[in-house]
Amino acid sequence: MKYYFIAGEASGDMHAGNCMREIKLLDPQANFAFTGGDVMEEVSGKKAAIHIKEMNFMGFVDVLKNIGTIKKNFKKVKSDILAYKPDLLILVDYPGFNLRMAKWAFEQGIKVDYYISPTVWAWKENRVEILRKYTNKLFVILPFEEAFYAKKGMKVYFMGHPLLDAIERRKPQLKSKEDFVKENGLSEKPMIAVLPGSRRQEIERMLDVMMGVTSKFPSYQFVVAGSNTLDRSYYEPLSKMGIKVVFNQTYELMNYAKAGIIKSGTSTLESALFDLPQVICYKGGGLSFKIAKMLVDVKYIGLPNLIMDAPLVKELVQDDLTTENICLELDKLLNDTNYRNEMLLNYKKLKESCGGTGASKRLAAEIFQDVKKTN
Repeated sequence: MKYYFIAGEASGDMHAGNCMREIKLLDPQANFAFTGGDVMEEVSGKKAAIHIKEMNFMGFVDVLKNIGTIKKNFKKVKSDILAYKPDLLILVDYPGFNLRMAKWAFEQGIKVDYYISPTVWAWKENRVEILRKYTNKLFVILPFEEAFYAKKGMKVYFMGHPLLDAIERRKPQLKSKEDFVKENGLSEKPMIAVLPGSRRQEIERMLDVMMGVTSKFPSYQFVVAGSNTLDRSYYEPLSKMGIKVVFNQTYELMNYAKAGIIKSGTSTLESALFDLPQVICYKGGGLSFKIAKMLVDVKYIGLPNLIMDAPLVKELVQDDLTTENICLELDKLLNDTNYRNEMLLNYKKLKESCGGTGASKRLAAEIFQDVKKTN
């Protein structure tokens, strides 16, 4: 049977890839087409119609600058879907693109499931009606989303968070600390993980501020998780500073680091699931941030805080993101035992609320049943 996935970011690529892997166990004849990244290509043995490197735009201004590319991508994907004739279209996160795609696909008579809900609970609640009208099933990964959509009269399925699966699958494959240190030319000093994001704009806005703390903690080594979606030249200044950058080893870094300076996004939840005490950082473009602030109605930006509806982790956002503030928080994470232990205790509660492992398997079963009904 034929499945078409649309993912537009690194996290969507990972979660869609894990779902594909589980679908193959249920449907040995499964055939996939998709937009996505390296994980989906590896699992399917195929090339993406469009790689996420060509789809990853951040903020209102960046989207406007690249509107021509986005329109071309949309046209190309529509043509690819019509030629492929999938039994089911699975849209993964990436709401600016995928909500439009849901409407178009519905009009073509294509069955649509949506995985990882847009943040309609934060802003643009009118998008609930799009999901209600144009999608067959909505699968959510945050526990509070189920109640939100139920109040809107929608049938929604809480799958649990797929990161639990991704991490459980990877843990047995992680390099030992000794190998990780040796292969990357690291010292024996305890590590501070720095995750500045996977987008060019994130690196440009935040990395210098993050790395400004290095001289204040001479007893530690700072290790940056590099992104394969960016040109390696973005990290060259770090080499000149003697700071190591590792690629494809983010989970090892999270597992062995003492604390983390983490860009807001999926990596904040990953850090929590690895029991890595962290400070969450975010800085957007001035205009984009002002627009977002007017439109978005949430108390927190970090996933651990959003899920628990409590300030588990310190958030440094926009003007509060300074080297001085990162230093203050990092000092507490490293040297205040009570503060550190309280964060780790809250992480345990967070894991319990995320639904346990098996999200990808549960999702695959639902999707497979949908495809069987179509045929």
